[in-house]
This record gives sequence, structure tokens and C-alpha cells, in this order.
Amino acid sequence: MKLLQEIKERAQQNPQRIVLPEGTEPRTLEAANSVLRDKVAKLILIGNPAEINRMAEEKGYTYIKEATIVDPENNPNLEKYATLLAELRKSKGMTIEEATRLAKDPLYLACLMIKSGDADGELAGAQNTTGNVLRPALQIVKTKPGMTCVSGAMMLFTKTPQYGEDGLLMVADVAVMPNPTAEELAQIAVATGETMRAIANKEPRIAMLSFSTKGSAKHEMVDKVVAATKMAQEKAPDMMIEGELQADAALVESVGQLKAPGSKVAGHANTFVFPSLEVGNISYKMVQRLGGAEAIGPVLQGMAAPINDLSRGCSVTDIEQMIAITANQAIAAKKN
Repeated sequence: MKLLQEIKERAQQNPQRIVLPEGTEPRTLEAANSVLRDKVAKLILIGNPAEINRMAEEKGYTYIKEATIVDPENNPNLEKYATLLAELRKSKGMTIEEATRLAKDPLYLACLMIKSGDADGELAGAQNTTGNVLRPALQIVKTKPGMTCVSGAMMLFTKTPQYGEDGLLMVADVAVMPNPTAEELAQIAVATGETMRAIANKEPRIAMLSFSTKGSAKHEMVDKVVAATKMAQEKAPDMMIEGELQADAALVESVGQLKAPGSKVAGHANTFVFPSLEVGNISYKMVQRLGGAEAIGPVLQGMAAPINDLSRGCSVTDIEQMIAITANQAIAAKKN
């Protein structure tokens, strides 16, 4: 797929330091070998060095030797990271003893490396739940300035090039916020637009979706989307954000012209913001299964640094793609 190749090439041109806390997980190790072979990123593997090297030797993963391997149990930077964590969490009563224990946890250690400037991004989740991945991220890396919520965007590569961006749809939230407020929905819209720019390198045309288009229906659920649209437009005046729009008005040019004449987004949207997680999760999975779309993600957004969460059922290819995506987010973050 052309865009995925472009994402990989951008990562190769400016290799970022991506930390993989699940360094001994078999799929992660295989993906790491391929990423290092193709020079997509500079990888930091967290785990027992002897075990990682044994696994790599057994499988013939010759490029693993190019990774930086950090042993969480025998880490020369343990004191530095523990001190940082204790300082960050002192208002919550964290002691240096507790911080030292947590700094040996690979998921906490990865976030502490990012916070210290020793890594640019993180990818985990092949053997950890989303909650376990997000907990240290929110405690240590935290959200971007102006953001109070984290959300998940999915890239849908559809077989309908007449829609979206040559068939690509960026959709959110599909992973994190069950019922966002209008303010949170506005933040999700802006964050998803930034994700479209960072990963697809395209200007977002953002549709705030509802069951109403420009006042065709009256309901408090519609009111939330209307309010969110206004807030999002104020937060990001440089982005094209339109709402409220029904899905057909957002996707189909003839319908968009009929229902929202004069709109620059209606009929041309490439970025779609769902009013709730329920709608988003159901919708993307139906497009994926019934329409044969390839779904890549979710890409976590709203964090102060790129931290992404894998499905525990992910494939080696999924991990390779998400490392490249995380690297692209890190490149974009350094430009801002």
C-alpha cells in the first residue's frame, strides 16, 4: 500500500528511538529484527539481555544486535528514573522505595525513558492490556498542553478511492473515551486532525458526525456535536472542521452539496469524529468486515509523546507498521 510505504520511508529518513517494553515477546522480537534490518527506527528493547539474545540466536534474528537492550532488573539508570518518578508522583504520596520498584516495571521504565529524553516513543500491548499500557503513560508522560483526554484513531484503507483521501479514512475515537463531553469531543477532533497530518501527511478535512446535518434533527445528542464543532474550530482555526454532518453528507459529494451547500468538508471529508466510542467502534469494525477495509491502529493521540497500544492479537506485520507510525508521530512532535 503506497501510504504505508511512504510512512516507512519517512521513518527511515529520520530514525527515531522507539522503546519496546515487551522485549522478550516473540512477535515483538521478530518485528524488531525486521525494523532494524530496514533501518526504520532505532530500537530499545526492555528485557533480560540473555533471554533476548538467546531467542534472537535461535531464530536467526541477526539484526537484534543493533538494538539497545535495557535490563530492568540491572539498570545503571535505575536511581535516575526512580528519583524522577518519585518527584512526579510525590503529590500522590509515592515514596522512593515504591518508585524504585515501579522503575523496574518495563511499562513504567519505558515511560520514564521518554520523560527523561532517552527515547522518542513507545509501543506496547502485545502482551499487556490497554489499561496497563496507559496507566504509567498518563502518570509520567501525561497529555499534551491543552489536552485532558486520550483517544484512539484508526486508519481505514478502504476499497472505495472516491471517498476520503483516495480511500483512506481516519476515524476516532474507536478505543478510549466511552462518552466524551463536548469539550472532549472537540479535543478528539483536533487530535485526529494532527494524527492525519503526522501519519498520512495530508491536510485533514474533519467531519463531526451525527444523525443530523446542519439542524435537520433536534436532540441533545446533536447539540453536543454542534457545541463540540464550534469548540474545535476555535481550538484549531487552521483546520477544516465541519459539523454536524451525517455520514453520507460527509462522504458523498452529491449528498454533501444537497444537505450542506457551500461546505468545504461535506462530501470531501477524510477525517471522521464519532459522537461516542460505541458508535466509533461498531462503525469501523463493520467497515472493516463488510467492506473489506484494512484497519490499522488504534493510534493513541493526545499524549505529550507518542505512546501506542497494540492489540494482544496483533501480528508481526501490525507491530512493524505501528513502529513506523510511532516514529512518524515522534518526527511530527519534534517539528511542533
